[in-house]
Amino acid sequence: MGGPRDSNDGEDFAKLLAEYDRKPRRPEPRIGDLARGKVTSIGRDAVFIDLGAKSEGMIDAAELRDEDGRLAVKVGDTLEGRVVDIGGKAGCIVLRKSMGRGPDGAAELDQAFALGVPVDGTVTAVNKGGVDVQVAGVRGFCPISQLDLRHVDDASAYVGKRLTFRITRNDKGNLVLSRRALLEEEERARAAATRTRLAPGAVLRGKVTAVKDYGAFVDLGGIEGMLHVSELGFARVGHPSEVLAPGQEIEVQVLKIDKTGDAKRPEKISLSLKSLAEDPWAQVPARFPEGTRARGKVTRVEPFGAFVEVVPGVEGLVHVSELAAGRRVHHAREVAKVGAPIDVVVLGVEPERRRLSLGLARAVDDDDDGAPPPAAPTGFGTLGDLLKRKR
Repeated sequence: MGGPRDSNDGEDFAKLLAEYDRKPRRPEPRIGDLARGKVTSIGRDAVFIDLGAKSEGMIDAAELRDEDGRLAVKVGDTLEGRVVDIGGKAGCIVLRKSMGRGPDGAAELDQAFALGVPVDGTVTAVNKGGVDVQVAGVRGFCPISQLDLRHVDDASAYVGKRLTFRITRNDKGNLVLSRRALLEEEERARAAATRTRLAPGAVLRGKVTAVKDYGAFVDLGGIEGMLHVSELGFARVGHPSEVLAPGQEIEVQVLKIDKTGDAKRPEKISLSLKSLAEDPWAQVPARFPEGTRARGKVTRVEPFGAFVEVVPGVEGLVHVSELAAGRRVHHAREVAKVGAPIDVVVLGVEPERRRLSLGLARAVDDDDDGAPPPAAPTGFGTLGDLLKRKR
């Protein structure tokens, strides 16, 4: 038998109960509301959620299983669903992620339309202006403009896929559906989460959505940023498609955020890959001292000479007088072609100015029997120096 009960036990319990009652709680959600909370426990048939209200939320476990029957959530995860019933099952607030499943699916469609709860459906065919969708045995129609976030040129790729839609019209069993409405909601939620991490200097992972002549657009999570061609890297790039492709995942750094005043796109975000890469010029003094020979590629030609890339991101100039080899040349393009390989020798290095002076390695072979050229003199030198160079 236990000892005598401490009179303080009852007082402590009453105190805890009073504190619980005073604890701020969210208002009880109503049918049709979107509710969110953390998973507190998982049963065989249901998942229970703390909604911050007096009543606990629950959702059918079947709604949260993947195609292989595995539960896609765990305790501590955040779940969101639409309230369809209050106190109907064990006094809980019943949530649904989607409707139109199982034997009662067709009967749920009116409720799904009234509450705005998503429905699952299978795309069965492409027709004029959109696609046919079977939802719980009922034929629905999704206009092509509502099938995805961006314009769909060929909807045949969606046939056979099971997707989630919102019913936008329910006229005696004739359903008009929108997938885009749900995707836009998801994108807004992701954008809100991304904005908490968005700041100049932040490094984010994103996905390339489009590649243009001037750069690429990157989805950072509900928000797109612009990666200009000049920020792809230190190496010269002819077209962004040489290094990027739609769907590719990349890590980028935020350079700048400008407010636009446009409610649909409130910020203009400038991104960079270049800022995350090592500057190749940091290694130039050690790697390319004067006299070093290298094979490079002509990247552009100007009247005064040709620019040659000796390693990605490092270009040097071969002056037109070096290219001419004794001929009269009006423009470097007369003797150099963009894209052509060329053997060069380093004549001078100015890393602080990011300048590399180059000569033709062939010219060094002809004039000096393979010896590297002397360093450029800082002045005219003495008469003796001049005589020595003439011997």
